[in-house]
Amino acid sequence: MEDQNFINDLKAGKHFAYGKLIDNFQQKVFATCISFVPNKEDAEDIAQEVFVEVFNSINKFKGDSKLSTWIYRITTNKCLEFIRKRNTKKRFAFLQSIMGNEIPTDKTKYFTEINHPGILLENKEKSETLFKAINQLPEAQKIVFTLSKVEGMSNLEICDITEKSLSSVESLMFRAKKNLQKALENFYKSEK
Repeated sequence: MEDQNFINDLKAGKHFAYGKLIDNFQQKVFATCISFVPNKEDAEDIAQEVFVEVFNSINKFKGDSKLSTWIYRITTNKCLEFIRKRNTKKRFAFLQSIMGNEIPTDKTKYFTEINHPGILLENKEKSETLFKAINQLPEAQKIVFTLSKVEGMSNLEICDITEKSLSSVESLMFRAKKNLQKALENFYKSEK
């Protein structure tokens, strides 16, 4: 899959190469998207944006990393971009409600799809609680934790994707676990 001929075919814009790329990466990209944004429709939209970005940027791919690493990096960035935009919209809606110009916002639960293969929890409520806790983590910790624990990637793969040192990834993972432990302890104490 990672051979130079395939990459050359992609750079030449050959349709069969893009078909092969989508066949080989569609499920992986979607799984990563739904790990960051646990809503099926949004994850599908982001996954489409990833492939558009790959198509538009393939000539910028230098081969310094594996093609799959480059695609995961684009996927992670697209997910974070989406989360930032969504959070900005929430803040804007909140400010409008304070000013008396309330715009109707959908109050239904955002976490509609948490049937991720990497998450086998007893029920959707616990999954939702976990994803909310993960989304409260600082961005760098959220990326490292999600790629490791939800996507099952090794620390070295995460180093390639995030372009961080191994010690930095390990430190972020340690802090993410501590912060999640604290957040989940507080949640379960309030449940009792």
